[in-house]
Amino acid sequence: MERYHLPEIFLNTLDGIDLKTHIVATYYLKDRLEGVEFIDHFELLQAIALEGSTGTWEKVEEDTLQVRQKLSGKLVGYYEIPTEDKYTREAVVQFAFPIYAWTDNLPMMLLSIAGNCFAYSQNLRLLDIFLPSEILDKFCGPKFGVEGIRKITGVAERPFSLHIIKPKMGMTPKQVANQVYQTALGGVDMAKDDEMTSDVYNNTYLDRLDAVLEKLYKAEKQTGKKVIYFLSITHEPDKIVERARKAVKNGANGLLITYSAGLPVLRQIASDPKINVPILWHASHMIAAQPRISWPVFAKLARVCGADLMLTPTYWSSIPMVSMEEGLRTAHVKLAPLGKIKQTFPMPCAGVYPGLAPVIIGEYGTDIVIPAGGGMLGHPDGYTAGAAAWQQAISAVMEGVHIVEYAKRPENRALRRAIEKWGYIERPKTPWLRVAPQFHPKRMEI
Repeated sequence: MERYHLPEIFLNTLDGIDLKTHIVATYYLKDRLEGVEFIDHFELLQAIALEGSTGTWEKVEEDTLQVRQKLSGKLVGYYEIPTEDKYTREAVVQFAFPIYAWTDNLPMMLLSIAGNCFAYSQNLRLLDIFLPSEILDKFCGPKFGVEGIRKITGVAERPFSLHIIKPKMGMTPKQVANQVYQTALGGVDMAKDDEMTSDVYNNTYLDRLDAVLEKLYKAEKQTGKKVIYFLSITHEPDKIVERARKAVKNGANGLLITYSAGLPVLRQIASDPKINVPILWHASHMIAAQPRISWPVFAKLARVCGADLMLTPTYWSSIPMVSMEEGLRTAHVKLAPLGKIKQTFPMPCAGVYPGLAPVIIGEYGTDIVIPAGGGMLGHPDGYTAGAAAWQQAISAVMEGVHIVEYAKRPENRALRRAIEKWGYIERPKTPWLRVAPQFHPKRMEI
C-alpha cells in the first residue's frame, strides 16, 4: 500500500528525535492557490523535506526506507496560522535534518536548510536554526568576542563608537590615514574601511594599513588611547587567507571581511592561529537574502564561524530593513548563551547619528559597537568634533542624563552642534499593560 504522506517524514516530534544529532530549521510558509479549496499542505512539506536531503520528485530503487530513516529531513513541528481565506494555507513549520549527511561541512549543511527548499514556495522564509552540541563543538566561534575586545581595549562597560571611512573608495592611503587620525583625536574607539574598499589604482590594503597605523600611533601619543582599525581584506578564497596573514604580520589589529566572501572563509580565518586579531563581519549580500532568510539565522551562523563583530539592522536607521523586533532579536542571538561559543558584538547601523544614542543603547544595551560614517564625518565642525559628539552622546546615556540637557553643558559643544544639525528622537511608548489612557499612571511633579 502506498500512503500519501510518508511515515518516516511525518511520524516525528521535536521531543522525540535525538536533538544531539539533528539540526532543526524553523520556517514560515504561506501558500495560496486561487480557486482551489483543497490544498494538501503536507504533500508540499514532504517534498521540501526530501529535497533538502535524500529524495527527488520521482522515487528510485536505491531510495530505501533505511536511507530515508537515516538521512532524510523530518517534519517535527507544524503550527497552522488560522486564515479566513479558504484558498490559503499558512503555518510555521519545523524540519529536523540529521547531521550524518554532512558532519563537519558548512556549505553542505546550508544546502539542507537553505537550498532548493525556496523553490517550492514564494513565501517560504527560514526563521531560525537549532544547532546541536555535536555541531557546535566543531566550530571555533569568535577568538575575542565581547569580553576579549573589552579586555584588549580596557573599556569595561560602555558602548563603543566606530568611524566608517568614507567615501567607500577612491582615497589614497594618506587621505584614509588623515581621516582616521582626526576621528582618533576626537576619541573614537574603532575605525573600519568601508566594505567596498579594495585594492584600486591609488590604494592597496598594505599601503593603507601602513599609513593608518602611523597616524594612529601619533594619535595615541596625544590621547593615550589605542584605536582598533579594521582593514578590509575581502578577496577570492585562495588569496584572502594570505592577505589576512600578511596584514597581521604588518601590524593590523583588526580585519574586515564581507559576507560575499562566504561563511566557510570566515570560519577558516577565525580558526587560523596565525591570525590573532578581531574580525568584523560585514553584512553585504545578506540584504538580498533577507526576504528568504531572517537576520537572526545569519547572526547565529556568523557567530559560530568566528565573527567578533557583525553589523546589525536597527529600526531607527536610514534603511530599516527589518522590523524592530527582528533587529533586536538579531542582537539577542549574538549575545545569548551558545555552548562554548563566545559572544559577538552587535553593531546597530546605517545612517545613525549622535541623537539616536539613547534609543539605540536603550534597546540594544551597552554591549554594542555603534558605527557611523556620515553621522560622524558630516558634523558641522569637522571629523574630530564628529567623533567627540558620539563619545559625549554615549556618556550622556551612561550617566542617565537626557541627551539635550547633556548637550547644553559648555564642555559638550560637539554634541550640541550634532543635535542642532541632525536632531534627536524621543522613542514612542506602547501602553500594553493598561487598556485605556485614563488608567495610565499619573506622575506627580515635586
